[in-house]
Amino acid sequence: MKKRLYSIAACAIALLAASCSKLDNYEDPKETLKGSVIDAGTGKTVQTEQGSGTRIKLLEISWSDNPTPFYIASMQDGTYNYTKLFKGTNKISAEGPFVPLVQTDNTGATVVDKSQTVEINGTKTVDFQVEPFLRIEWVGEPTVNSDGTITASYKITRGTNDPNFQQNVTDLRLFVNSNKYVGNNNFDDRYSTQVNFNGSDANATLGQTVTITTKGGPLPKTRQYFIRVGARIDYGLKYYNYSDVKTVTVP
Repeated sequence: MKKRLYSIAACAIALLAASCSKLDNYEDPKETLKGSVIDAGTGKTVQTEQGSGTRIKLLEISWSDNPTPFYIASMQDGTYNYTKLFKGTNKISAEGPFVPLVQTDNTGATVVDKSQTVEINGTKTVDFQVEPFLRIEWVGEPTVNSDGTITASYKITRGTNDPNFQQNVTDLRLFVNSNKYVGNNNFDDRYSTQVNFNGSDANATLGQTVTITTKGGPLPKTRQYFIRVGARIDYGLKYYNYSDVKTVTVP
């Protein structure tokens, strides 16, 4: 009886091994998808947060009409590069602090669809032209004050003329960090300044030069700091729009 049980177990293990070898007999994903999310009004990439904020949405429609979404996080400068995809046909769009490329009405019906259907095979570059909710630009260069704080000037304007995406600005921040990855997911709260707005209070400052200073007293000396301004509107997931990053040395 024992010999028969051992024989059955050995056969089961052999069958399982053979089955696993067939299941694992696939090439690793090695196709590349890369590109940029570009402000259609300026031609510049839309600044975001490293690893969060803007993301690229893929729907592989090669095998299914209702695929599970796969997301690629954009890098801080608005570009993305992913090197571990399988070959296949994908419907691709971008999501972030800009007018949605895919929009639905109250019934769930798609009323705007600016996604791109592409065949991924080898290296594929896919760029997106978008309208950011806000544009944030530096005015001049940040300065280190005698008390060890940093003061910077900036200007915020609307990035779209579509009134459906011109909600009130809820808040802005001067983000400060000790490395170049700086934003809402990576900042030093000891020095980063936040300004909150009620209702339409911020609208009067749009298009105007505004000055902001770090909080918390003097920053430690003989160090470099990385700063950027972020602001957001009262829409959706409330992603921040950002300026680019400035490097400031406190002597």
